[in-house]
Amino acid sequence: MKTLIFIRHGKSSWDYDVDDKDRPLKERGITDAHLIGSELSTFNLTIDYAYSSPANRALHTAMIVMRNLEFNFEHFKVSNQLYDFSGQSVLNFCKNLHEDLNTVLLFGHNYAFTSLVNNLGDKYIENLPTAGMAQLNFEVNSWSEITSGKTQKLRIPKTLR
Repeated sequence: MKTLIFIRHGKSSWDYDVDDKDRPLKERGITDAHLIGSELSTFNLTIDYAYSSPANRALHTAMIVMRNLEFNFEHFKVSNQLYDFSGQSVLNFCKNLHEDLNTVLLFGHNYAFTSLVNNLGDKYIENLPTAGMAQLNFEVNSWSEITSGKTQKLRIPKTLR
């Protein structure tokens, strides 16, 4: 079985005149990342690897969540393929993951994550909100075979506050 956990970056700020990749998290984004990290820690999953978009807001969210999980940062990488808004680059990234990995945590962006959760999972969601999390399980042995899975868990910070 292969498992993907999508976590959209926390609420970001538009208050600074910076490039899109450099936008920081708002205070609420930081708080929500802690909520999701704490919630994810209750799932008792063995996460093999985590990857993040290089955007500041995604990286900061990843750091907060992984600290809540006491995750080994040696099993973390940044990938430019996750700085994607359509979902195609993220899907290609997932289909080419190393076969030794079974559960992978991804930090990235919308519309890509909502689209992938809807196209790969079995439950429709209107939107994966900021710091929202979706866990999808696939009954396959190879990442290249992920096409339709089961939406195992959906969590949004609003329901955890």
